[in-house]
Amino acid sequence: MDTSSKKKRARGRLSRDMIEDAAFEVIEREGLSGFSMRKLAAALGCEAMSIYHHYPSQAHLYEALVDRQMSALVIPDDSLTWRERVRGGMQEFRRVATEHPAFAPFIVVYRMNSPPCLAKLNSIIGVFEAGGFGTELSARLFRAAGYYLMGAILDETAGYAKGPSAVTTVSDEELARDFPSVMAAGAYFGTAGFDKTFDLGLEMLLDEMERIRDGARAATAQG
Repeated sequence: MDTSSKKKRARGRLSRDMIEDAAFEVIEREGLSGFSMRKLAAALGCEAMSIYHHYPSQAHLYEALVDRQMSALVIPDDSLTWRERVRGGMQEFRRVATEHPAFAPFIVVYRMNSPPCLAKLNSIIGVFEAGGFGTELSARLFRAAGYYLMGAILDETAGYAKGPSAVTTVSDEELARDFPSVMAAGAYFGTAGFDKTFDLGLEMLLDEMERIRDGARAATAQG
C-alpha cells in the first residue's frame, strides 16, 4: 500500500483517544521540547491536518491531555475522615501526574481552568471546607498542599529522577572523602525512596493543617 493510501486510511479512523494515546507516547519519547504535531502525525501514520480536525492547535491537544489525566483522578468519598480524604487525594494526584513523567512538568505549571479541571479542583477545595477550615483557610491550605505536591512531582519526574545535572561531577571516592553527609544521604535520594519521603512530608503537612484548624477553633471559642 502506498503512503498516500495509508495516510487516507489513518485519517478516516482517527479518534481523540487514539490521538491522545499517541501524543503521550511521543512526548515520553521526545520530551516536551521535542514534541511536534508533525511527529505525532508520523506516529499515527496520517497528515498533521487530520489531527487539527480534532484539535485546532497544540494548545488544545495539551489541554485535552491535562483534562484526561484530571478526569482519571479519584476524590476519596465523604465516608472517610478529613485526614484520610486529603491524604488519599494528594496521593492520587501524585499518582496521576507521574503516570506520564515527561508530561508532568507541563501539568505542574498548567493553570487548570477548563470545566473538567475546575470540577476536580472544586471537589478538592470542598474536602478542606468539609474539614471545618472555613473559606480562607481552605483556599490557603489547598494552595500550600499544591506547593508540596507540585514540588514533589517535578523533582520525581525531572529532578533527582534524571540524575546529576552538573557537567563537573566528582568520583565516588571524592564524594565519600569531601562530602560524607551527601554520600550517606544519597542512599535515600533514589527513585526507590520517593514514596517513603513523600509520605513522611505529607504526614507532617497534615499534622500542621490540623494544628492550625484546631487552634483557629479554640480561638473562636474563647472569643
